[in-house]
Amino acid sequence: MIVGHHVVLASASPRRQELLRTLISDFDVFPAQIDEESHTLVDPVATARLLAKLKAEEAQIHFPNAVIIAGDTVVAVETETGWTQLSKPKDRAEARSFLLELSGRSHVVITALAIAHKANMLVDHEKTIVRFRALAAAEIETYIATSEPYDKAGGYGIQGAASHFIEGIDGSTSNVIGLPVEKLEAMLSSLPL
Repeated sequence: MIVGHHVVLASASPRRQELLRTLISDFDVFPAQIDEESHTLVDPVATARLLAKLKAEEAQIHFPNAVIIAGDTVVAVETETGWTQLSKPKDRAEARSFLLELSGRSHVVITALAIAHKANMLVDHEKTIVRFRALAAAEIETYIATSEPYDKAGGYGIQGAASHFIEGIDGSTSNVIGLPVEKLEAMLSSLPL
């Protein structure tokens, strides 16, 4: 696939690192610093794709000869007036608000991937629909008292205690965790090296 190439993951996410290790054993980590809020677009797919691309471009400045893998996950709820995008909650009040928004309904998790090598850039995305059961106020309070919600888009991690909130998933589970492994493998196979 990309044997013999220096690979850099442009993400500080331990979940992305863990999932990438299922495909590539040796890579460096470069946490790209992008102001995500100032690059939020109306369409959540466009937001995720733009942020992944910007992260890859920033990493390329520092590692111009490496294969760069960047990702961005957006959690979005469709409303009558459009999409509400839920980023990483800043505090307990915002985490509570996000979980109340997700309670008893479906939302979409979009992870965009950008893979860059020299002049080549591939950008694609994966969508997964997640259905939450109705959440009791007490379980929301218990969950937001942990450290789990605060570094995750939408304020929850499917691989942690919030797994009990899930009624169903349509699509890739690894996408919801933050790195759609099947999509990434296909993109890496088609990257001109």
